[in-house]
Amino acid sequence: MIRKLCAIALSAAILSGCSSIVSKSEYSVAINSSPESASFVVTNAAGLKVHSGRTPASVTLKSSAGYFEGESYTITLNKDGYAPKMYTMTSSVDGWYYGNILFGGLIGMLIVDPATGAMYNLPDRVDVSLDQSVANDKNDSITVATIDSLTGEQIKRLKKI
Repeated sequence: MIRKLCAIALSAAILSGCSSIVSKSEYSVAINSSPESASFVVTNAAGLKVHSGRTPASVTLKSSAGYFEGESYTITLNKDGYAPKMYTMTSSVDGWYYGNILFGGLIGMLIVDPATGAMYNLPDRVDVSLDQSVANDKNDSITVATIDSLTGEQIKRLKKI
């Protein structure tokens, strides 16, 4: 009887992935902005819109884009009076994935965790500070801005001197 239990436990350990047991393949990510109430759109690496809303919000995102492929997301934030801002969030290898060396074996490391997406994780929150828009400044002063604070449309209108 004890041999059967040991054999079952060993089989379960060999046929499972460490990250799949301890971690998950979808994560709740809090999206915050300063100031609050900015609208946002989340697109995945393929350019597909996966979420939208207003900050602060919490969205559930997949950490994997496929077999041995972590996912990345672009979060675009907009608020009247502020320059639009983009933030890129990428998944990283979950530390529990390396637990396969001891517990999950090659099957967990090469098949189970990469196939389920559990080998990757995402941050639990994103905090983005919005900059006041240079285009909406209506006083008679000069404002100096860096190119990375301009919108794509503003960059297109720039002329070489």
